[in-house]
Amino acid sequence: MPRFKLTIEYDGKNYAGWQKQVDRVSVQSSIAEAVFKFCGHEVDVVGAGRTDSGVHATAQVAHVDINKDVDAFKVMNGINFYLFNPNGKEPSQEDENPTQNRIAILKAEEVGEDFNARFSAIRRRYIYRILNRRPRLGLEAGRAWHVVEDLDAKIMHEAAQILVGHHDFTSFRDTQCQAKSPEKTLEQLDVQRIGEEIRITTCARSFLHHQVRIMAGTLAMVGKGRWTKDDVKAALDARTRAAGGPTAPPDGL
Repeated sequence: MPRFKLTIEYDGKNYAGWQKQVDRVSVQSSIAEAVFKFCGHEVDVVGAGRTDSGVHATAQVAHVDINKDVDAFKVMNGINFYLFNPNGKEPSQEDENPTQNRIAILKAEEVGEDFNARFSAIRRRYIYRILNRRPRLGLEAGRAWHVVEDLDAKIMHEAAQILVGHHDFTSFRDTQCQAKSPEKTLEQLDVQRIGEEIRITTCARSFLHHQVRIMAGTLAMVGKGRWTKDDVKAALDARTRAAGGPTAPPDGL
């Protein structure tokens, strides 16, 4: 049975995260439903990782096994058709489709059976966006964290370097995190200001539950002048969630 690697983007605002759930709409279940309508059989959509409710993606990777003689381009187009037209009918330009998904397959590639979106991933990269301004958000509502207080991006970046490297990140993971070990190796954690936007970029092979959002919330405390670099180091060394900073909202991730 051919296996296809999917590269996916989505606006996560209306989804309960990536993972399939019994009573809520998720990204994974929405794609699985579209693939079923395209190929006529149930499939497992295996993702490279999970995202929280409200979190977005620009290049999430997943794979599916499709029992159908079809090339990768038709797989991409077929899944996208049923994602955007769940009822299977092409709408006219005047039609409004309230059930339309905010998910798109950017690329489909046929891969070998040894490829696994979860276990073949060698690196995961996240960007957390903060809009640092007084006016409320219009176009960016739901796609960035709105922070009114002035943030010092330079000090935030300096504090972020304390977290780079191999550490026990217990203070920066959710108490319900199911990872076997709190130890992770953070390859990058950069903070830069681009006009009104504070952009936090991080990269690692894998992350703990809520780790990126907790790091963002902690660095925001530094940017506001409420925490120092020493406070970040103390939180890391404490190895208890109570010592870490707040969890930033999902909107900016």
